[in-house]
Amino acid sequence: MAATEPIRNKKQLKELAQYYLERGQLRNYTMIIMGVYTVLRISDLLRLKWSDVYDEEKGAFRDHVDVTEKKTGKTKTIALNKQILGALRLCLPHRRGEFIFASNRKTQKAISRVQAWRIIHAAVVAVGIKGKVSCHSLRKTWGYHACRMGAVPVVVIMTIYNHSSFKTTMRYLGVEQDDLDKAYLEMELF
Repeated sequence: MAATEPIRNKKQLKELAQYYLERGQLRNYTMIIMGVYTVLRISDLLRLKWSDVYDEEKGAFRDHVDVTEKKTGKTKTIALNKQILGALRLCLPHRRGEFIFASNRKTQKAISRVQAWRIIHAAVVAVGIKGKVSCHSLRKTWGYHACRMGAVPVVVIMTIYNHSSFKTTMRYLGVEQDDLDKAYLEMELF
């Protein structure tokens, strides 16, 4: 079985999110945006509640969200960037219960991981993204682009992912032979 890949093409990544925005499916749009920018596993993302990101008393969004990861038990604080806040602002007036990614059913539950996969898969097919793309690809995509742009040191990426080994982080970043070739061919020291 092939490993899940990050979405390497920025244009396709934008099209993936736009797919649901253009259809007025704001919950699904927000899930893609938050999946990429929070770097959370889908199980942790789906558990987020409005109270985690929005202070009802102040009528304002929080600057950060604190999440205890289901897999590791580690707590992490994630800054809510302008892309996340923009998506949440669009979604807030249409909220259906306490969960950000609430089910459309009458129950007060978040959508399931299977439903999240269906949502991502439908957009991936519609946009024409090739490769092994799943919900976990959203998590991997941020690190891939952060590393590729040189915007974030690998040690910081490793810490954000809560990885204990550099090898795991490199696998997440989806380093391929093309990336290695580019590094060899573009480096000019003298």
